[in-house]
Amino acid sequence: MLPILLSVIVISLSGAMMPGPMFAVTLAKSYKSPWAGTQISLGHAVIEVPLILLIYLGFAQFFQENLVQLILSIVGGAMIVWLGVAMFRARTEVVHKGKDLAYSAFTAGIITSALNPFFLIWWATVGSLLIMKFLDYGLGGLAVFTISHWLVDLVWLSLVSVLVYKTRKLWGLRFQEGVFIACSLLLIGFGIWFMVSGIQMIT
Repeated sequence: MLPILLSVIVISLSGAMMPGPMFAVTLAKSYKSPWAGTQISLGHAVIEVPLILLIYLGFAQFFQENLVQLILSIVGGAMIVWLGVAMFRARTEVVHKGKDLAYSAFTAGIITSALNPFFLIWWATVGSLLIMKFLDYGLGGLAVFTISHWLVDLVWLSLVSVLVYKTRKLWGLRFQEGVFIACSLLLIGFGIWFMVSGIQMIT
């Protein structure tokens, strides 16, 4: 099982380190708390663990249906755009007045996972292939896979969160606000991309 487990860790880490909605929110929320990454990874697990079980039970094909992908792309994209707009509007109060974003890190972890169509498609394709490697090991093997994959997300996001929180006082206020603007634009950009990609699937 060890070689298979190592492949899971490497592939999981490459996915976790890719810039995306969850990473952008982690950067912004970590400004207020070193535990933001941990909380976001817990919210991520709320969606990811049941999804792994569904794929293990044979529902991978469901997430590959065009209609399902279209709905997820439009609804998810719109929600992620909303997260970005809310972050952009709150940037001044967060940076200059010490307030926090309207949504919690845990909630952000759930939203950026459940409403990210490419996250679901990844699990229906690459993720399902990884899960298949553990079918011979039964539920015990699935548990090892799930925990290992999630720990990669937990460690990476927690590390990012602690680094951002510990170094935030070294940033000037203009730079801090620039980070929030960049993160919000990244979220808005991903949201629009998700919606456009979903519509292109049926045209």
